Amino acid sequence: MKKLVVLISGTLLLVNSAFAGGILTNTNQSAQFVRMLSRNASTDLDAVYFNPAGLTQLNNGFYFGLHNQTIFQTRTINSEFPLLNTHDYKGVTTIPAFPTAFAVYKLDNWAFSAGFGPNAGGGTAKYKTGLPSFEKQISSIPALLTSKKIPTSNYSSDINFEGSSVFWGGQLNASYAINKMISISAGVRIISANNKYNGYIKNIIVNPTYPAFGASYTGGMVSATKFFADGNTFLKGLATNSTTVSTGLTTAISGGTPATTPLSALPAATVTAVTQLLGAAGINATGMNIGTAAATLNAAALGFSGKAAEMEANSVGTADKEVDTEQTGTGFTPMIGIDITLDKLNIGLKYEMQTILKLTNATKVDGTGLFPNGDKTRSDIPAVLAAGIGYKATEALKITGSFNMYFDKNVNWGGNVYKELRTIDKNYVELALGAEYKLTDKFLISAGYMNSNTGVSKQYQSDFSYSIDSYTVGAGFQWKLNEKLALDAGIMKSTYKDDTKSFTDATFGNYNETYGKSTFVFAFGIGYKIF
Repeated sequence: MKKLVVLISGTLLLVNSAFAGGILTNTNQSAQFVRMLSRNASTDLDAVYFNPAGLTQLNNGFYFGLHNQTIFQTRTINSEFPLLNTHDYKGVTTIPAFPTAFAVYKLDNWAFSAGFGPNAGGGTAKYKTGLPSFEKQISSIPALLTSKKIPTSNYSSDINFEGSSVFWGGQLNASYAINKMISISAGVRIISANNKYNGYIKNIIVNPTYPAFGASYTGGMVSATKFFADGNTFLKGLATNSTTVSTGLTTAISGGTPATTPLSALPAATVTAVTQLLGAAGINATGMNIGTAAATLNAAALGFSGKAAEMEANSVGTADKEVDTEQTGTGFTPMIGIDITLDKLNIGLKYEMQTILKLTNATKVDGTGLFPNGDKTRSDIPAVLAAGIGYKATEALKITGSFNMYFDKNVNWGGNVYKELRTIDKNYVELALGAEYKLTDKFLISAGYMNSNTGVSKQYQSDFSYSIDSYTVGAGFQWKLNEKLALDAGIMKSTYKDDTKSFTDATFGNYNETYGKSTFVFAFGIGYKIF
C-alpha cells in the first residue's frame, strides 16, 4: 500500500495582506487617502507618508494628526477538487483599530516630520474550516483506501487556522526647500514585524470496511490514526509470522527433507499457516513445494514489512497537528523625495528602497516541523516608486493623480503551499484619480478611484497567498472646525477580479481553484496645529 497521506500537516504560512497597496505594502495611511485615494502630491499633514518633500509648503508651526481605520476583508476560495466535502472556503479579517499618526515641525525652509502606522499586514485572518490545501489530502484517503481493496466512502476532520500579521513602521524625515519651486526630503523608516500563526488539524476520521485490522472496522466512522496504527500492528504480525514459518521450512530442508516435497505433505497446521500467510499477500499456495513456499514467504515478509512502514507513516501523518508560533524581525527603509511647485500644479516624487527583513521563529508548538524555534526566514518589503500630481483647477476644485510601482520582481517570495516557486511576471502598478471640492471655506467633499494591477504569475497563487487585480472607490469629507483643527472622514470599497488556477492531480485529474476577495474601510482622522 502506498503512503496515503502525503502532507496532512500543510504549510501554516500567511503572507501579509495589504489592504490598499502592493502585495505587501499598505498605502492606506490616512483618512484623507480613504476619502480620495490619490495623495502622492499631498501638501497636507499626511504628506509625512505620501510626499515628505511637500511638507515645506505648510505654514510655520507644529502639527499633529491621528487617524484610525476600521477594516473588513473577506477572502473566498472555491476548489473544484472532486473529493472535498465542501468546495467553498472563507477567511474573514476584521480590524477595528488600524491607527496612524503624523507630526511635523515646520520652520522657514525646513520641515522635520515623524510618522507611525502599520506599513504591512495589520489584521487577523480566521479560516474556521481550514483551506483546500489542508483538506484535499484528507479527502483523498477514502478513494485511496478503496483502491487498495479497503472499501471507504467518507471522511471528516476538525480544521482551524488563524494567522495575524502586522509590520509597524516608525519614520523620520527631514525636508528642505531649495527655493520656492523645489523641495527635497530624506528619511528612514524602522519596520518592526510580527506574525503569529495558530492552527490545528484534528480528529481525522474515516469509515473503512476491513475487519482484518480489528472488529471495529466494519464501515463505521473511526479514527484514521488508529486504523493505520492497527494496520501497522497487523502487518508487522504477518511479517513476523511469515519469517517464522519460512525459517521452519528452511530448517526442515536443512534437516534432510527434500525441497521438492509437496507442501500438502506437511502437517495440516503448517499447510494452513502457509496458505493463510501467502493468501494475505495475494498468492495462491496450491501446488507449491516447501522450497518455493519458504522463498515466497520470505518475499512476502518483506512486502508486509514495507506495507507496515507505510501504515505507520500514515498513522503519524493523520495524527493531530498543531502550530503555535510567532515570528519577529526588524528592518530599515531609506527613502528620498522631491516636490516641484509650478503655480497651480504640484508634483510629488518619492522612492522607498527595498527593506531587508529577517524574521525569527519563537515556536511553542510545531506539530508540522515547519517552524523550528530560532530559525530565520526572509520577508523583504519591495522598493516603491510613488509619483503624484495635484492641480488646482479653481479656487474650489482640486484634481489629483497618483502612480505607484512596487518592485516585486526584486524580492525573493519563496515557495507556496504547493511547493511552487512564487514568481513575479511584472511589477505591481497602481493608478489613482481623486478630486476634492470646497463647498465652503470650512467644508469640502472628495472622491477617488484607484485601479490596481498585480504582476504575479500563476505559480505564485495558492489558497494561502494570492494577489489579484482590483479597483477601489472612495469618498468622504473634511471639516475645518477652526484655524487649527480639521476632521476627516471617508469610506472606501475595493472590488477584486476573481482569478482561477488550474491543477492536475495524478490520481483524480484536472480541477480549478478560484480566488476572490473584498474589502471595506471606514476611516476617521483629526489634524491639529498646536502652534
